[in-house]
Amino acid sequence: MLNSFRQSMAWVHTWFGLVLGFVLMVAFFFGALSVFDREIDRWAIPETRFEPQPMPSYDNLLKQVFADLKPHPLDMAATAERVIGDLPAPETMPMVGLFAYTTHRDPVLRIGAEFAIPNKPIDSKDDHLHVHGWATIDPRTGAALPDDQLKIGSNWFYPMHYSLQVHWKNIGVFVVGLAALVMLVALVTGVIMHRKLFKEFFTFRPKKRTQRSTLDLHNMTGVVALPFHFFFAFTGLVIFASFYYFPVSGTLLKPLHDRHEVIEAEHTGLPHDEAGVPAELASVDAMVAEAKRIWAERDMAGEVGLLMIEHLGDANGYVSIYRAGSDRVALVGEGIHFKASTGEVLREEPPSDPVGAVNEFLTGLHLQHFEHWTLRWLYVAGGLLGCICIATGFVFFVEKRKQEHAKRGLQGCRLVDAMAVTTVTGMVLAAVAMLVANRLLPDAMPGRGDWEKWTFWAVWLLSLLHALWRSAPVAQARSNPAWREQCWALALACVAAVLLNWLTTGDHLLKTMLLEPYWAVAGVDLSLLACALVSVFTARRLARTVEVKQASRIDGVAYE
Repeated sequence: MLNSFRQSMAWVHTWFGLVLGFVLMVAFFFGALSVFDREIDRWAIPETRFEPQPMPSYDNLLKQVFADLKPHPLDMAATAERVIGDLPAPETMPMVGLFAYTTHRDPVLRIGAEFAIPNKPIDSKDDHLHVHGWATIDPRTGAALPDDQLKIGSNWFYPMHYSLQVHWKNIGVFVVGLAALVMLVALVTGVIMHRKLFKEFFTFRPKKRTQRSTLDLHNMTGVVALPFHFFFAFTGLVIFASFYYFPVSGTLLKPLHDRHEVIEAEHTGLPHDEAGVPAELASVDAMVAEAKRIWAERDMAGEVGLLMIEHLGDANGYVSIYRAGSDRVALVGEGIHFKASTGEVLREEPPSDPVGAVNEFLTGLHLQHFEHWTLRWLYVAGGLLGCICIATGFVFFVEKRKQEHAKRGLQGCRLVDAMAVTTVTGMVLAAVAMLVANRLLPDAMPGRGDWEKWTFWAVWLLSLLHALWRSAPVAQARSNPAWREQCWALALACVAAVLLNWLTTGDHLLKTMLLEPYWAVAGVDLSLLACALVSVFTARRLARTVEVKQASRIDGVAYE
């Protein structure tokens, strides 16, 4: 098709990158934000602005909290559509399982439970025979915290980076997976195209014409973060392979999977089914103390990250206690399981085999649950470098072709440029607008979280319409003014978010940095101000470039 192998690779790199680069931009940007998702949650929900807490006492605090927990109305409604007959009253449903989860960055405690129901499923293959309840509590007191408010960081930005928040049939997850595969192809073809990688590592000529400086920046950011980009695309595919892309254990091999669960339960000593004999729960605190003693003997003393109880109130009940692995990269829980009625140790999970250890390490490195703030910021830098690499790829595509398209009366560059504006400045503007809405909407407003979501989509849609409306100059081989206009809007939105946080909560930077240091909130405010400065610099630079180009045309100089 083309004259050489390298030209063929260039064609693949260009068009694969262009078609799915918009998806990759979303994945990289919101992946970078997800590194500090819990901190963004603290900013968005002021009631949770206190220091991270360890797992509280079950006997003295959580036992009563779970006694007060009821099935959630949303899950009640969803379950009612899948079972025969009416569900019993929520207060009559017995709790048969529970969990409590926290991390070294979580001030709050997330809890959940399963409640048994007597109903049979409409679909015989549906083994969902429970109703779930969940809540967020203050681990210091056990008081329930607002759980109807949107956790913008962990429940919106984080899922956005791997699902695009398109959940119907998991289409978003599959689109991102396809984009990750395309990215691996783009990385390989990019290396083949650019034989002088070491030279391009150090080459950036910002004072050259736009096409040249943009290509330099595209090459440099691609080379600098090449290992980062490859690793995260690859591990993202690995993590989701068994859950979404090839879920054969839950579909084609489901009978074998169900049988394996029974055999595994016999092997591990952890009962698969209830005995049908009531039994009291022994002291969970004593089990926690024993788990910590065992971890200390293994030279890995630590706190509890996850507490689970299966078959609650039954003779076959057992308590699973997992260590918070914030001191290591590998996502390992070192689980210890106890007989619920006596506190006897049933099983200590053995070290993983080599394949499992590699999987745990790769998963932990991708999900970064570890406590290493410098490495977290390097993750953010890597994600933003990915955004720069993709954004400059869009700009280079347009700059290289817009003169020819203008001569031939084509509109392709105009459309690509408008989509690039929407995916770069428009996406960031939508995310910041969501934070602005979070501080403007009344706390007691019904459906407040939904309004924040709609703000995000509305602003993003408006940025697309604005970019299309202002893109006419691109068809004439000139710059789209939407770039600098949306940069100015972004700068104003960032400053507004910081000021609104101060006005609505009293947490200004002087307080959160010096008087009562709370870096989760201060970090978000500082990041917003940094974004505002970058936006102002970019807008002014774009305006200056336009002035130079106009002057060059007046003087008869072909600038572009």
